[in-house]
Amino acid sequence: MAKRLSISDIAAELNISKTTISFILNGKAKEKRISNGLAERVMKYVKQRDYKPNQLAKSLSTGKTMMIGLMVENISDYFFAQVAYHIEELAYRNGYRIIYCSTDNDLQKTQELIRMFRERHVDGYIITAPAGLGKDVQGLMDDGLPVVLFDRYLKGVDTSYVILDNYKASYDAAKYLTGQGFENIAFVELDSDQSQMHDRREGYLQAIADAQLVPLIKKIAFSSDFDQKVKELVKFISKNQGLDAIFFATNYLAFSGIKALNQLKMRTPENVAVVAFDDHEVFNIYSPTITAVAQPIKKLAQQSINALLKMLDAKASPQTLEKIEVAAELIIRDSTQV
Repeated sequence: MAKRLSISDIAAELNISKTTISFILNGKAKEKRISNGLAERVMKYVKQRDYKPNQLAKSLSTGKTMMIGLMVENISDYFFAQVAYHIEELAYRNGYRIIYCSTDNDLQKTQELIRMFRERHVDGYIITAPAGLGKDVQGLMDDGLPVVLFDRYLKGVDTSYVILDNYKASYDAAKYLTGQGFENIAFVELDSDQSQMHDRREGYLQAIADAQLVPLIKKIAFSSDFDQKVKELVKFISKNQGLDAIFFATNYLAFSGIKALNQLKMRTPENVAVVAFDDHEVFNIYSPTITAVAQPIKKLAQQSINALLKMLDAKASPQTLEKIEVAAELIIRDSTQV
């Protein structure tokens, strides 16, 4: 096997100091007032020799691994998979690589993953945090590690975050239903203390109160599988015969709900209208098509990675925090058109 070309080899061949070579390869030629001619000579040589830098050595010299830890609730979920794709694309353009994983909304698993990322010295974190992670996130920040919370925030932890305006999005969807004349509107949510679920519930409750209607909330355990969710929703819908609309707090709850309605031989929207929070590509090909709250996935991803990149910039103040709320769009389809 041929010996790997090193900075020492390049320095000896070109009769230039290793320090100068390192500055040029790390893009610091102008900063160190190295002439354009010398920089071009070095870059031409390394291109001809197909030089590949030793990433470990580079990280030791620069203090950066150029790696970002992305921790989402479930990487197989449509929403989080799309977000991860866009974040990875934008990070790559800026010279960073992404290591991503699923937390399954499990606190202990998330804490273990943070320890793993710390051992790998990732430069920054984008996290969809489960409840109870506040101390761990604060610990990262106390150690000078940039953190951006995504999709949800943690009460009592002053950190950067990028979230949807869940309250207004939920309020607008529920208000649309009341404006369409629906009076017995159920809200199906996860049994969770997550901030985004709390805000969606509060938006629904306010719209129902404004219309002087009676709220009806059904909580479903996050850990339950698809069939368990369907069974619970069959019981819930059967017990509440007067329902004329159901607002599902996530798209996967809506999938379970639609199957439950099919099992009960209830037609949408003739028997019950359906709205889902988080649009999904299949909602537009269902029959009937499903009204949904659409999150601007690409924009959320861009805001998240941009906020983190600013914090990773050596010239930026580590104390600069960004708290960003992005508006949703309610897409009206057949499932609410009586």
